[in-house]
Amino acid sequence: MTAIETRPRSRGISYRELLDTDTHAVPDVLRAEASLTDAPVFVDVARYTSRAYHELEKERLWKRVWQMACREEDIPRPGDYLVYDIAGISVLVARGENGDIHAFHNVCLHRGRRLKDHGGCDGELRCSFHGFAWNLDGSLKHVPCGWDFPQVQPSEFGLPPVRVGTWGGFVFVNLDPSCGPLDGHLGELPQHFTRWPLEQRYKQAHVAKMLRCNWKLAQEAFMEAYHVVATHPQLLPGIGDANSQYDAWATFSRAITPNGTPSPYLKWAPTEQDMADAMTDRNLDEPPVVVVPEGRTAREVVGHLRREAMRPVLGADADALCDAELLDSFYYTLFPNLHPWGAYNRIVYRFRPYGDDHTQSIMECMYLAPFTGERPAAAPIHWLGPDDDWTEAPELGMLARVFNQDVFNLPNVQAGLMSGSLDRVTFASYQETKLRHFHGLLGRWVGDL
Repeated sequence: MTAIETRPRSRGISYRELLDTDTHAVPDVLRAEASLTDAPVFVDVARYTSRAYHELEKERLWKRVWQMACREEDIPRPGDYLVYDIAGISVLVARGENGDIHAFHNVCLHRGRRLKDHGGCDGELRCSFHGFAWNLDGSLKHVPCGWDFPQVQPSEFGLPPVRVGTWGGFVFVNLDPSCGPLDGHLGELPQHFTRWPLEQRYKQAHVAKMLRCNWKLAQEAFMEAYHVVATHPQLLPGIGDANSQYDAWATFSRAITPNGTPSPYLKWAPTEQDMADAMTDRNLDEPPVVVVPEGRTAREVVGHLRREAMRPVLGADADALCDAELLDSFYYTLFPNLHPWGAYNRIVYRFRPYGDDHTQSIMECMYLAPFTGERPAAAPIHWLGPDDDWTEAPELGMLARVFNQDVFNLPNVQAGLMSGSLDRVTFASYQETKLRHFHGLLGRWVGDL
């Protein structure tokens, strides 16, 4: 694999220059930069198409890496449990009687049945086959006809534990008993979210859709703004797609795509009203969602409206939010598959294989919203099949139509890679920084065939 070190940029205003026009003080985290110094610009097609590579991922990645299993509010009460599946491996996450969170291999120690098929709430974890039961902390509770199992020693017959860690309201698991702590995997990421604490959110929506492509292809479609000009042309008057900033730290990367500034691809100069219309998803046959007065900018006006929209939840703290925090897209990727967005954008993505199939995947979009008073209940997962339209999940709002554009190409990308016509894929040196960073880490964990 060839590696290069470069940081080119498109014509037009840079993100740092755009921050200098903000009407409010800009936090240091938005001005931080971290260049990618060593990562591949070519990777083997086998990473997306080979069953053998999928098996390597199972052994060297999914059985060893910290990965997000659920939100804490998915199991809010003692006795709540949830099943997390990854590439044919199943983990049971449970809230114990004292409120602690535990995780176990989801398998009955008697004859090997999956202990639970789906989430629920109970004072025990009982197998539906023969009735073996364990306490919520994994200790053995009951063996039917225990006299017939003299070889079973209760102290040695607890459910095999899985390491657990939490950050930002997320529950992470690691199947490697000798793994390092979650903090070491997160690195500096928690510091990036100090200003926007994710643990003070609730899961307002959760939509999962099966896609006919490898999980890496699916997530890569959401790791750059390079595709906007061809895939989302309606956004160009109000998005600085090619002026995005890309940064990479040890285990996570970030893209910042500015809004309320025109794409450098445009051959015409949009007005401030044009930019505001693009940001607010105005249809041509509808009146403007917001009117930009003479002498003011779209960023200033839309930023003010969104600041006021946050006031009922944040109170006076809303005044500290700069325009950039309210307008721009800050999309992080924590290796290998968690994508939380920064500021008060509600989006969080997770991508994983669909079952044990390396040619299909699950894309999940969660909305994490701030709240006042008592934490609302977490939204259940709304599942969409491979042929379902994203607009069948109205809880996603305008984003559903954008998702339809995003995933349209993915089955054809998978088919093209499976055709055998290519030996490798090629990444842009800068605009696909996040993809290069991901594959650099993947190579360290998994290697190549």
